[in-house]
Amino acid sequence: MPTDTKRIRGPEASQSPSVFLSKVATKRPSSTSPRVDGRQRGQVDVRPVFVRCGLVSQAKGSAYIEAGNTKLMCCVYGPREMERKDETDMKCGRLMTDMRFAPFSCPERGSWIQGSEERDLSLMLLESLRPGVCLHKYPRSQIDVNVMVLENNGSVLAHAVTCASLALADAGIEMYDLVIGCSIRQDGDTYLTDPTFLEETTRWATSDSLENQGSLTVAFLPSLNQISGLQSDGEIGENTLTAGVRTCIDGCYKLYPVVQQALTKTVRRKAPPAES
Repeated sequence: MPTDTKRIRGPEASQSPSVFLSKVATKRPSSTSPRVDGRQRGQVDVRPVFVRCGLVSQAKGSAYIEAGNTKLMCCVYGPREMERKDETDMKCGRLMTDMRFAPFSCPERGSWIQGSEERDLSLMLLESLRPGVCLHKYPRSQIDVNVMVLENNGSVLAHAVTCASLALADAGIEMYDLVIGCSIRQDGDTYLTDPTFLEETTRWATSDSLENQGSLTVAFLPSLNQISGLQSDGEIGENTLTAGVRTCIDGCYKLYPVVQQALTKTVRRKAPPAES
């Protein structure tokens, strides 16, 4: 059998790079110890955010957001004619969301096939975005929102909401307001704002009680002062849940100027030059 001389053949035997990583003993932090990235517990301390719009030329609108090591890309297509005629609404348009993880985005390699977690996140994203979009302006039309998680380091749903809202605005879709997302990880009497992947998947409380152990994600319309979406997991008391919602709202207000500035730069870049 002739050999392929144009292909670089790999070694016959290989090992995973994770075998050569040095294993550092991790000490379980207490409820009063600072977080790994230096942020403080019990404070509205979100990660620095980098936002950019209009990166994908083939899409009607696009946005990229980076918060720490969490990186997401969103593309918006439409409005266009609905694919299924039997689902056409003469008075209101239809918003479609699709959120997926890249195979290399998580510590364990995933698949391109959409799983149950991705379907749940797509539904939560749809419920968070729909109140902020003027769908009555687009009858018999469909707007597709596709979010791709390039790297998952926590608070994926919250940043997906912000990224998708920016992409919709970049596409020129009429909206009532930008939708900003923020999440917290409740850890007993304290909380972690904008948690990382390690903080989301680890139980840090020193006590054996399961009370007030969970996560909370809020989608917020800052200009209208309205909540468009809320997702809560775990065992969280009523008073703690109310305080957590207020904390997420404060975090959304902190992110709002950054998102506004990024959108303003995009509009100025796309504006035609002024006539002399």
